[in-house]
Amino acid sequence: MRAARVTSLGGPSTVTVDEVPEPTLEPGHVLVDVHEAGVSFPDVLMTRGLYQMRPDLPFVPGAECAGVVREAAEGSAFRPGDRVAAFPVLGAFAETVAVPEAMVFPLPDGVSFEVGAALPMNYLTVHFALTQRGRLERGEVVLVHGAAGGIGTAAIQLARAMDARVIAVVSSEDKVETARAAGAHHVVLADGFLAAAKELTYGRGVDVVVDPVGGDRFTDSLRSLAPEGRLLVIGFTAGQIPEVKVNRLLLNNISVVGVGWGAFWMPDPSYLRTQWESILPLLESGALAPPIGSRHPLDDVAAALTEIDERRAQGKVTLTVRQ
Repeated sequence: MRAARVTSLGGPSTVTVDEVPEPTLEPGHVLVDVHEAGVSFPDVLMTRGLYQMRPDLPFVPGAECAGVVREAAEGSAFRPGDRVAAFPVLGAFAETVAVPEAMVFPLPDGVSFEVGAALPMNYLTVHFALTQRGRLERGEVVLVHGAAGGIGTAAIQLARAMDARVIAVVSSEDKVETARAAGAHHVVLADGFLAAAKELTYGRGVDVVVDPVGGDRFTDSLRSLAPEGRLLVIGFTAGQIPEVKVNRLLLNNISVVGVGWGAFWMPDPSYLRTQWESILPLLESGALAPPIGSRHPLDDVAAALTEIDERRAQGKVTLTVRQ
């Protein structure tokens, strides 16, 4: 079968597409014929060996996908031909992938494969962030950094579905419409977001900050919080890992909260199915509708990864594996 491969840790440009052996079915697994795969920032980090998971070379990247069940192990709830989304963690950038059954999710007939591929990494991460770690309440105000990217648009939509008010922060004017289309109540530029957030909350500040960016915005994100506000640390797409002066937390009764979704579910992967069942009604109602920013053929995997690496993505980036 054809698959993308990381054979050296030289970054996105070194990822190639080659012929590799097809996976075989193992107990407790499902073989999925991939139609669409989602591309995310951890995939980029793995091409440089900078992610916390460092598989041996060569490896097939790709954490998430959607497609059709080819074969399922004995006793499985899935049958050949079932439409599914899946979170294999590795191997999704291929024509077929073997996935533990706990990480395979039923995909409604009315949901496209590209939308299905956009869900597992971003929407389940953000669901964990807002519910388990952020304890978001109805009526609270959420500020979302990187609001035109995959995590950002997921955060906008899930926060709105939880009856929160959303202030989206984007890095440039050309990303404003993406954040607005995702459902943000307000969209502001990163340059001056603190003043804008204070103005939009009448000086009170926001209750929750969703931050997949890090870098030099971090201090102003802390300053933007209302009393008892929570800053959710999801990632560092800006490259720089910020430091916290903890006296700021003490003086304003605010919290910096780590969002380690993978570390949370790995001891018990059944949590993923619980999350999927929570978001499925929102998906079926249309409350969640991942904006697809760009779709690339599998042969253009390097370009798809580079788009995310250079922070040009608007919405979710996907790879089309089968038409």
